[in-house]
Amino acid sequence: MPALNIEYTEHELAAIREAAAADGKSVKAYVHDLSVREQQRRTFVNHAVTFWNEHVAEFDAAFPEDAPGAKRTAVV
Repeated sequence: MPALNIEYTEHELAAIREAAAADGKSVKAYVHDLSVREQQRRTFVNHAVTFWNEHVAEFDAAFPEDAPGAKRTAVV
């Protein structure tokens, strides 16, 4: 299985060890899960922004009292 060697300062590693222990995980499992979760979050946000930009006119039409005078777009 592919792997990475990541360098941390002593302070950073201590904080990561503390967070991993609080989650009841090994450092390896904690860092793995965190990196995968972050990639999933970025994918979700990108899709949400795309959805918003494609449907903003529909929202403005459905809720005209909340629509601003200028056209809006989400920015990532």
